[in-house]
Amino acid sequence: MDALIYTAMSGAERALHAQQVHANNLANLETSGFRATLELTASQSVPGYGYDARHKGQLQANAVTTREGTIKATGRELDVAIAGQGFFAVQWQDGEAYTRAGALTLDAEGMLTVNGRPVLGDGGPIVLPPFTNVTIGQDGTISIQPAGEQEMQAVDKLKLVKPQAAELTKNEAGLIVTRTGEPLPADETVTVRGGHLEGSNVSAVEEMVATMSINRAFEIQMKLYKAADSMADAGNRLIGG
Repeated sequence: MDALIYTAMSGAERALHAQQVHANNLANLETSGFRATLELTASQSVPGYGYDARHKGQLQANAVTTREGTIKATGRELDVAIAGQGFFAVQWQDGEAYTRAGALTLDAEGMLTVNGRPVLGDGGPIVLPPFTNVTIGQDGTISIQPAGEQEMQAVDKLKLVKPQAAELTKNEAGLIVTRTGEPLPADETVTVRGGHLEGSNVSAVEEMVATMSINRAFEIQMKLYKAADSMADAGNRLIGG
């Protein structure tokens, strides 16, 4: 009975964690560039002599689904969406993180940011001089028309990366990072579409179905726990006469 209680409570803990993951996905259904999170759990035996029959669910770092979201035209010069697979690089603490959010803005110093974080280019954070017009090319090249001039000039290029899904997870800020913490190299095959934004890749139907399934699984785990508790109590009474 002790082994059954261990298994039931471990399964219930996994269900609660999964519920949090799917609830966060649903909360970001309309968040531009949001990547849905996949919760990962593996079976793990309990170490120690006499615990061979006991197993628990080991919660692992969550994975990220790289399925593409819907791309919509906005006409805004600093809106940009990645066509196909890939990510923008942004500065995060002493390293870098990755995102599909493409609603770029300029701060007071002319630094290009997304959600308040500096966007990285060929040589680090991108800073634009004063301009009257700006365009973002298919390869991520940023060109501006300087104030008082007629011709467009290329000033920097977005750092675009294309990792494998298995390499990625999310940090405490919800940004996508590599599991090793190492920065990714730029990938010249990634292309973008200026004047467009990509929506979230969360499927409301899939998340709701998953949530209902998790609720049922949690109820079953609680019934198993109560059954194991009742059997343990009956055993104690039998032994105690």
